[in-house]
Amino acid sequence: MSVTAPAGFVAAGMACGIKPGGVPDLALLATEDGHPVPAAAVFTANRAPAAPVQVSRANLVTTGGRAAAVVVSSGNANAATGRPGLQVAKGMCDLAAGHLGCARDEVLVASTGLIGIPLPFEPLQTGIPRLVASRAPGAKAARAAAQAMMTTDTAIKQTLVEGPSFSVGGMAKGAAMLAPDLATMLAVLTTDADVSPADLHEALLGAVRDSFNSLSVDGCCSTNDTVVILASGRAGAAATGLGLMQAVGAACADLAEQMAVDAEGATRRVRVRVSGAATTDDAHRAARKVAESALVQCSMYGSDPYWGRVVSELGSAGVAFDPDRVRVAYGGIDVCRGGVACAHDTEAIATHLRGMVVELTADLGLAEGTAEMLTTDLGPGYISENMRTS
Repeated sequence: MSVTAPAGFVAAGMACGIKPGGVPDLALLATEDGHPVPAAAVFTANRAPAAPVQVSRANLVTTGGRAAAVVVSSGNANAATGRPGLQVAKGMCDLAAGHLGCARDEVLVASTGLIGIPLPFEPLQTGIPRLVASRAPGAKAARAAAQAMMTTDTAIKQTLVEGPSFSVGGMAKGAAMLAPDLATMLAVLTTDADVSPADLHEALLGAVRDSFNSLSVDGCCSTNDTVVILASGRAGAAATGLGLMQAVGAACADLAEQMAVDAEGATRRVRVRVSGAATTDDAHRAARKVAESALVQCSMYGSDPYWGRVVSELGSAGVAFDPDRVRVAYGGIDVCRGGVACAHDTEAIATHLRGMVVELTADLGLAEGTAEMLTTDLGPGYISENMRTS
């Protein structure tokens, strides 16, 4: 169950000195032979993209969607670092490429951690050659890479989806600043499917839309978000578009779920489902508005079925809305019908809200538009983690 499970990939993880105390902070995923393969990526929608995002975007354009490796550093985001930051990101590519035997543009890079602080190049200059030299196949190397990506995460995040003729593996990090259009998250995926760069990119876009882009912990969109997938083609058979999208989507959904479980300060996950919207787009906007509401999330922390907050957020979502038609339920038990309170089993709802997963549904009663968002509750643990530079 790892990023190296699909045939043709190796990985490594180690400490190079970005983080103090010998904590792992440098990860590698590479093709077994160092040769480039079809690759695709989705990056943050933030208009202040970090240096590694800018460099990786440019490299994929230069190569026409091919890459031989992904190098990830943690502990420093290399964001808001200007031209020096770009030079560091490019230097990471140069170092890895020189030791892998590929071109600089065939290496993608990603970083995560503190924003606005220069990323020192010296630890990378000594660390990347050792990282590349230690690359290996198998679960142990993959686990080391997944661990080296972590920042405030409390657990590594790995996945594997087995298809009939190919597989999709992955690793990720992310525990806060999780919002639609990606999050403070990095994900590296692999597949042994035989697929073109264009088809791989199309599959990744669809997969990200229904997984990472349907996750929001705090509504904050980071500067570094990156999801990368490499395809070795070692499975032999070509993957169909729909089959590949489903497999990549399942892998992304699993990683997104793990992020929600590990979200900073969270005590439970909340699935927000909006149905009956005028359009699917309206449903997405309404679900996102509810999922990102600090008031609704605080209610979830307190196990309080305060449906009035839900209706208020729906009414301010900027979508078609009729308060006399709305219905709200927790765990499938209606607490509001026609925009007003209705009789319900309070003990059953209390039991549901004390669980690890809360189902919050709202039917707008207008048409057939439906969408879902995954979020968490919001409590003191989140504030404690984020009230200072961390």
